[in-house]
Amino acid sequence: MGLLAGTIYDRPPRCEHCGLLESECRCVPPEPEPRAKSGRSLRLGVEKRKHGRMMTVVRDLGPDDDAGVLLTRLKNCCGAGGYVQDGVLEIQGAHADRVRAELLKLGYRVRG
Repeated sequence: MGLLAGTIYDRPPRCEHCGLLESECRCVPPEPEPRAKSGRSLRLGVEKRKHGRMMTVVRDLGPDDDAGVLLTRLKNCCGAGGYVQDGVLEIQGAHADRVRAELLKLGYRVRG
């Protein structure tokens, strides 16, 4: 008889949503959440680019911020494309209000 025999640690792990064994589960894994640093302040702006295109720009991200996950979340919120370039998030279009609301919901402070 093992040390953990008969305890929850002796049983194979099960999915929290469907109750099946984790090896048999077909549930979609939850989307990773970006980690907001308390008190972190980001600069938000809309810039006019070549040929009159508008870009929403988020600056002052730290090296410990998860820029890729944050960009994916903001792009999904706006329904637009975008990219990370030199630690600056750029989203296609003028979406300052939507981006500001999403950043505030994630716990960032927004300037600009």
